[in-house]
Amino acid sequence: MTTDIAFLGLGAMGAPIARHLAAKRDPGQTVTAVDADPARLAGLAGPGLVATTDRAGLDGAQVLFLCLPDGDVVEAVLFGPEGGAARLAPDAIVVDLSTTTHADALRIGRTLESGGRRFLDAPISGAPAGAEAGTLTVMCGGDGEVFAVVRPLLDRFGATVLHMGPTGAGQLTKTVNNVLYDIHIAALAEVLPMAVAMGLDPAKLGQVVTTGTSRSYASQYFVPRILKGEFDEGYPLGKAYKDLVSAAHVAAEHGFPLPVTAAATATYQTALRQGHGDRDKGAMVLPFEALLGVKVRG
Repeated sequence: MTTDIAFLGLGAMGAPIARHLAAKRDPGQTVTAVDADPARLAGLAGPGLVATTDRAGLDGAQVLFLCLPDGDVVEAVLFGPEGGAARLAPDAIVVDLSTTTHADALRIGRTLESGGRRFLDAPISGAPAGAEAGTLTVMCGGDGEVFAVVRPLLDRFGATVLHMGPTGAGQLTKTVNNVLYDIHIAALAEVLPMAVAMGLDPAKLGQVVTTGTSRSYASQYFVPRILKGEFDEGYPLGKAYKDLVSAAHVAAEHGFPLPVTAAATATYQTALRQGHGDRDKGAMVLPFEALLGVKVRG
């Protein structure tokens, strides 16, 4: 028995994931990839992969993957006028790869289940390079039986696929992962200008923080770009800020003290207030450079 798969959202992450789903498909299986932007469909269609702008491509799908910008877009796509959820097979499973929030996942899951559909929140980590290579980390929240059904599909593009717990647990895990990453970048943004102001060579300093004990994915990705003055390659700072907001909501609801996270949030807010929201997270260094009158450039 084959499973009809639909995929909605063909950006830098979604398009390669859709290709992996189709490349490793079962005999007779077809993946229908849908995006409102026809430019994203260019060159995507191939064996087992249909690319279209028509939402009718979702009709009767047994599994729908979503890879969309945020929870508002997910809810609009599923429950808006075009009725994405209503188009699916009666017992379909919706797998949301988007980064939303814990609260979003709970609400979306309840609404889908009230209409007879099943839900797995399954945010991903690994950047576009991981999506292209099929080596993403996938953090899943939902019923264990639903996870077991979808697991073989997740394995087509994920190297680390984990069932984290009930609905919402996937998004909560992604928030934790992202906030730790965000804290690393905020720390780099304030400490590197201080070091340069004290007379250290930026290029040599960059070598140390990308190879020594302070190294992290954040330093290895952003420090070379900061040294070149490149701040427009990564995910926009303004959109990434939602992870810190989500963490603050969870902390406020449960009374968890998060002092380091709060300090990193202030660094993000400073960069946002200074108009850097459309630039990547490395741009958080710019306010500190201006404050200290230095440039962290190699």
